Amino acid sequence: MTTGIPLSRGVPPGAAARADRLDRVRKLLAKAERAGTPAEAEIYNAKAVELMARHGIDEALLAADDPRRDEIGALRIALADPYSSGKARLLGWTAAALRCRWVMHGANGGKVAAVTVFGFASDRERVELLYTSLLLQATGQLVRLRPLRPGESVAAYRRSWLQGFAAQVHQRLLEAEERAAAEACSTAGGDRERAAGTALVLVDRGAQVDRAYAAAFPQLTRARRPSLSGSGFADGAEAGRRADLGGRPIGPAGRGAGPRELAGGP
Repeated sequence: MTTGIPLSRGVPPGAAARADRLDRVRKLLAKAERAGTPAEAEIYNAKAVELMARHGIDEALLAADDPRRDEIGALRIALADPYSSGKARLLGWTAAALRCRWVMHGANGGKVAAVTVFGFASDRERVELLYTSLLLQATGQLVRLRPLRPGESVAAYRRSWLQGFAAQVHQRLLEAEERAAAEACSTAGGDRERAAGTALVLVDRGAQVDRAYAAAFPQLTRARRPSLSGSGFADGAEAGRRADLGGRPIGPAGRGAGPRELAGGP
């Protein structure tokens, strides 16, 4: 479970309808977590991520007419060991794929105390919901993993496995978001102005988040890219591909692949 602490106040218009859509996503993810076979879990995961991506686009377009329904803010999520650094990247890279920014807090000695997700309310909700499910799926596999190399540290292997899992999930979520945006533009048919307006809304939202993020965290430093000795990255990436979040298979990601990371204070 995550323990998100919202840093913005008030209940925006349209929150009830948004909660209803996210509840459908939550039920699909719950079915994936309880699925009897990997193939069954893939079906539910694919449906959940497809619905979540469409929900993000719909909220973006609705907020263009009524900005009060989807305000920019922050959500701080506390992390716990073991593997808090890997969990932070799973959360942060999920956030980056869903059009949010993120910052790590208390990153020291391979541990991370918390992550703040910064973005529009609808996107923050999507991040927390999906991360909760992904974390459950990942940790369920982690406890059963052992390295094949004789003498390799189990902890090192699991850390690198989680890194590979997070990197692959990030890429697949990016694909799902891009498809949803392309489909939203294509539904405009021959209306080029409407299609261009949809694309412009998404670009403008990204710019708004970047400006607000820079104002909220003006003194961030770049986090050092993790140095992992374990051999589990490729196995973790393969597990991320098997999650089948609704996208086409992609090629292997490079070791340590992922978006830019920033570290802040406690």
